[in-house]
Amino acid sequence: MNLTDWIGRSERVCDTATPTPYAALSATFDREPTRPEAGTPLPPLWHWLYFLPLVRQSEIGPDGHAKRGGFLPPVPLPRRMWAGSQFTFHKPLCIGDALERTSTIIEVSEKSGRTGKLVFVKVRHEIRREGEPDVALTEFHDIVYREAARPDDVAPPPKAAPATCAWEKRWVPDDVLLFRYSALTFNGHRIHYDRKYVTEVEGYPGLIVHGPMVATLLLDLLRHQMPDAQVLSYEFRAVRPVFDINTFSVCGEPQDDGKTIHLWAKDHEGWLTMDATAVIA
Repeated sequence: MNLTDWIGRSERVCDTATPTPYAALSATFDREPTRPEAGTPLPPLWHWLYFLPLVRQSEIGPDGHAKRGGFLPPVPLPRRMWAGSQFTFHKPLCIGDALERTSTIIEVSEKSGRTGKLVFVKVRHEIRREGEPDVALTEFHDIVYREAARPDDVAPPPKAAPATCAWEKRWVPDDVLLFRYSALTFNGHRIHYDRKYVTEVEGYPGLIVHGPMVATLLLDLLRHQMPDAQVLSYEFRAVRPVFDINTFSVCGEPQDDGKTIHLWAKDHEGWLTMDATAVIA
């Protein structure tokens, strides 16, 4: 089987940006859970509340994801992680909008890393309002598949987060926070809620905090500190997993040009876990 045969595959999904998921994520992020009126712009990345992966229960694989070989290629490696994403926000998406998302696999590559074989898959998502030709949001999603953990695996050396920042907010990633985010995004991946699975099968020390949630919390920090800023582009890279057994912080630092915001997450020991950049107007 040649995994590169999946390059060029695409799928189209339609959805409506309804108010209840918006209010539910607001509550999850400890904000007032007000159901917004039609026309209220979605905060950046909150489109992840829609276009949910509605996979039948009989088609779920052992890790809680859909079985391999549908839209995504059937990569024969057991561990799957969200490695990073890049976004361009062309126009706002709003509550009440009828939306369509076209997803295309644009790259599949195999490499050998420190812990063995790796497969990288890159997907492009384009979101439009139904009936409009122009793209409102372009997103690139980087997925990495890895071999099963081995007893002799050695973790890569950690990288220190920046020592100072303009903004910082600490989060306690308890089981309820992880459960609520998994439920809101219909994410069945067992690494986020099944402690026995994540520690005994995948070899991690605790439940893994969702990379997309951390990426969203970084932009939520920016939104809180600069409520009038319009995010034009955003990219993030997952550096190190965050586990529910300790707190973590999201941090930000505006750059001298006044348009670039450096954002990052760090664990309780000060190690960098996510690195991100936003460009604002």
